[in-house]
Amino acid sequence: MTGNDINTPAHKRDLTRRKVVVAGGAAVAAVGVGGTLAATANAGQSGKGAGASASASSTSAETCYKLTSETTEGPYYIDADKLRTDITEDKEGIPLALRVKVIDAESCKPLKNVAVDIWHCDALGIYSGYEASSTGGGGTAPTDAPSGTPTGEPPSGAPSGAPSGGTGGGGVHEEPTDDERYLRGTWKTDRQGFVTFRTIFPGWYRGRCVHIHTKVHVDGEWTDAGYEGGTTCHTGQFFFDEESVLASAEVEPYSTSTTERTTLTEDTIYDQSGTTGGLLKLKYDKKNIAKGVQASITVGVDPEATNEGTSL
Repeated sequence: MTGNDINTPAHKRDLTRRKVVVAGGAAVAAVGVGGTLAATANAGQSGKGAGASASASSTSAETCYKLTSETTEGPYYIDADKLRTDITEDKEGIPLALRVKVIDAESCKPLKNVAVDIWHCDALGIYSGYEASSTGGGGTAPTDAPSGTPTGEPPSGAPSGAPSGGTGGGGVHEEPTDDERYLRGTWKTDRQGFVTFRTIFPGWYRGRCVHIHTKVHVDGEWTDAGYEGGTTCHTGQFFFDEESVLASAEVEPYSTSTTERTTLTEDTIYDQSGTTGGLLKLKYDKKNIAKGVQASITVGVDPEATNEGTSL
């Protein structure tokens, strides 16, 4: 993927007075996860920036949002070379169906055939491609971890080069240390702007709450080698509420981690703005999260902007 750092769009988009518009109804799709879970995607999402969830009785709804918050790319991004929706490979963890809808935040129309990247750590805080850079379970943290947020010291290790500050912080990109690519993937949105990934519930590492990284690319070309060219119009992260994270921490292998966890409110990358900031809408059996989790979110982007997330 190529592109410049964040530039001012060709025209200004005045979103401060945008009204939330709900036309009624929702688009519903089902995706099996581990043979135990079906993912239901609603066009509407709850949270700051959204006025209401759309009804499930219709399929014609559109919910307008403000631009979804931009965040740091972090040091562990690998250019889109795995075109797939199932990114689990052989990693253990709670099954997760992540349903993302991408819309133009100005027109509220779905964006079809755009590339959505996601990548995240495994259940013990390790990123594929960078296994030598983080040990998980109490070891060294990736360098996108902000300083000053941990609630305690882990048994061993310390973050290197950890920046301070909120969404302005972020580690410098690092070159991969290995050829692993689990929990990474890129796929295109359909005509309704939807794409669903099959993965696992992420774990955590020192200095960061539980999260998934994402990028949205437009105007590129789909080839056998991957997605090439185009512009990155959004770089962000998806977040999980505390109730779900606490529930996951009771399930193996998450329960074996000895890393001190940073909560959602302590995290200095998440801007505390709900859906606009990337907070996922989750659905799961509260008595048995191990069965799997359905996660959904609508991402409002400016397709004419360039947001690489490398200089936030």
